[in-house]
Amino acid sequence: MAASGRGLCKAVAASPFPAWRRAHTEARGGLKPEYDAVVIGAGHNGLVAAAYLQRLGVNTAIFERRHVIGGAAVTEEIIPGFKFSRASYLLSLLRPQIYTDLELKKHGLRLHLRNPYSFTPMLEEGAGSKVPRCLLLGTDMAENKKQIAQFSQKDAQAFPKYEEFMHRLALAIDPLLDAAPVDIAAFQHGSLLQRMRSLSTLKPLLKAGRILGAQLPRYYEVLTAPITKVLDQWFESEPLKATLATDAVIGAMTSPHTPGSGYVLLHHVMGGLEGMQGAWGYVQGGMGALSDAIASSATTHGASIFTEKVNGSSTPPQLLTVAKVQVNSEGCVQGVVLEDGTEVRSKMVLSNTSPQITFLKLTPQEWLPEEFLERISQLDTRSPVTKINVAVDRLPSFLAAPSAPRGQPLPHHQCSIHLNCEDTLLLHQAFEDAMDGLPSHRPVIELCIPSSLDPTLAPPGCHVVSLFTQYTPYTLAGGKAWDEQERDAYADRVFDCIEVYAPGFKDSVVGRDILTPPDLERIFGLPGGNIFHCAMSLDQLYFARPVPLHSGYRCPFQGLYLCGSGAHPGGGVMGAAGRNAAHVAFRDLKSM
Repeated sequence: MAASGRGLCKAVAASPFPAWRRAHTEARGGLKPEYDAVVIGAGHNGLVAAAYLQRLGVNTAIFERRHVIGGAAVTEEIIPGFKFSRASYLLSLLRPQIYTDLELKKHGLRLHLRNPYSFTPMLEEGAGSKVPRCLLLGTDMAENKKQIAQFSQKDAQAFPKYEEFMHRLALAIDPLLDAAPVDIAAFQHGSLLQRMRSLSTLKPLLKAGRILGAQLPRYYEVLTAPITKVLDQWFESEPLKATLATDAVIGAMTSPHTPGSGYVLLHHVMGGLEGMQGAWGYVQGGMGALSDAIASSATTHGASIFTEKVNGSSTPPQLLTVAKVQVNSEGCVQGVVLEDGTEVRSKMVLSNTSPQITFLKLTPQEWLPEEFLERISQLDTRSPVTKINVAVDRLPSFLAAPSAPRGQPLPHHQCSIHLNCEDTLLLHQAFEDAMDGLPSHRPVIELCIPSSLDPTLAPPGCHVVSLFTQYTPYTLAGGKAWDEQERDAYADRVFDCIEVYAPGFKDSVVGRDILTPPDLERIFGLPGGNIFHCAMSLDQLYFARPVPLHSGYRCPFQGLYLCGSGAHPGGGVMGAAGRNAAHVAFRDLKSM
């Protein structure tokens, strides 16, 4: 990781002291020896699980190893005056009922919806004095058709039908997100009562089938085929296909030519904000403000959050990281042990950490089946992502869309800006570099500027830029590890690419924060740097997440539940895993 700054801009005031932090400060001296439930990790899923449990009357404590809550959904001031959504950076997938149930608006959540939402500038060398073309997509379908018609009239006519097709598939998948997967083990080995109860898990599947109807074979192809095959059936122009294909590979060590990449695209288009299907937006104050709102909802109802010592706090340091899940002689969870040896008893434990950390590091191995442990150790956690957070003293001015004379944000600045994405071949070539152990020679870049809509993130006239880049392998060719020189060389390559599209970008940089896959793993606990905890491939989804016959949220022994992105329905700032796990755990608690 590298962070540097020239201090060119005046620092802005710190954000208000969040309500959860006040409750946390009061709770630090009052760690109780026993709670009804303990949640390991204050990532957004862990916070959601705790908030639901506490509202159901389950006295819940959350333990976070970092000084800040949110997991990957955090806001951090890495460079003075600039507040970064340091890991996750956009919101869309959070389940609508979580907004309502947890009263997140009441607890301070504010959103900035983006329209337009996607901008792909071309280079078009040899165009002479002509401004290069660009593809700008938003919620106005008529305007979208005009934009696409620059490249293909046929594609312009096909695009509304494609959107309708994908919307129908998203509607079918939607009910599956809010329920535990079909309980295959209960059907096979459970009692008659367990089998009867497990029948309810079939309802979302049946509902999905009814929505898809006779079109099911076509939708099955979307989920299993390479996204290039799917898009080729709809479109002919490469700029449009490549722009859409970025959602099929983002965060995944896959090529657009990889079978099953279509599901990752669906995963990124099935959200919505403020009732607008597929909308993405920025959180006012950065992604950490979302985590603060969820935490405030939880603590208002009595949940306790414990983090490591906050910088500048006068409170004596405590090692509040969970070191071990305690299991009694009968194979039932009885609490956790903290790093300083403190025992905290509980009737159940929900782990928001990855399956690998939960089962291979925190859980006594003797209580887990050998085959289960082997499966967990073999999970695909490869990640292509290097996240670079950049502070700049002005907005980038693109050749395809020059900035305004006074430097004020234009509509395209609020978008996800896709660079090196004019052709699906570019995406595949970037992937092939990583397969050879090399950072991509021409990285795929998604550039976002949240301060274009939220000026509280940077000093006046300045901006924060999020660069979500791929592909970068976890280990470099020859087994070489990432070091400062390699990080800087890769970031320089990314900046060189941006400079071609937006001359002057490099000169605008005030400072940068470089997070390679090993950095994402070390700081945020993302195994292999994978933003989904493990790959969102078809062999690791639904009743195979995290592994077959152990899907859902219950673990091989009583009282331990998985509530993070490694559980169904997977990664992204969705909250579904936390909500679903809380309801499963609560039902089990009532039956104890």
